[in-house]
Amino acid sequence: MDLKDLYRDVIVDHNRHPRNFREMPDADRRADGFNPLCGDKLTVFVKLAGDRIADVSFHGSGCAISVASASLLTESLMGKTVTDAERLFAAMHQLLTRDDADVDPASLGKLGALSGVREFPARVKCASLCWHTLDAALHSQGAAACTE
Repeated sequence: MDLKDLYRDVIVDHNRHPRNFREMPDADRRADGFNPLCGDKLTVFVKLAGDRIADVSFHGSGCAISVASASLLTESLMGKTVTDAERLFAAMHQLLTRDDADVDPASLGKLGALSGVREFPARVKCASLCWHTLDAALHSQGAAACTE
């Protein structure tokens, strides 16, 4: 099995069985994200314990890439600090949007599975919607539209 097959399997698994797919009524932060180009719509919920992400979840609907990306986001951020989340947002933004990205997909663990999305410009917004929504939630902006 080559790396592309492994990455595809990760995306398929997270789409079919999304992790942390639930509303969180007691969230400290939340934001709504919407991709007007394809209709992907989700809410990211964050519960903080000091500067740590004690819980993170998402709810909504979207394409396979959008759901898988949100699922991978929640798995990767559980227990991390807000600063860690901001760094990961920057790394994922670079990985998804720049051909000259200096981020090694392998260094991101399962999140590296999203690196192939860059080859399909129309799908970049699908993969990055949850990340922009998380950023809005962490900075209390309440809503994020994926416009890049």
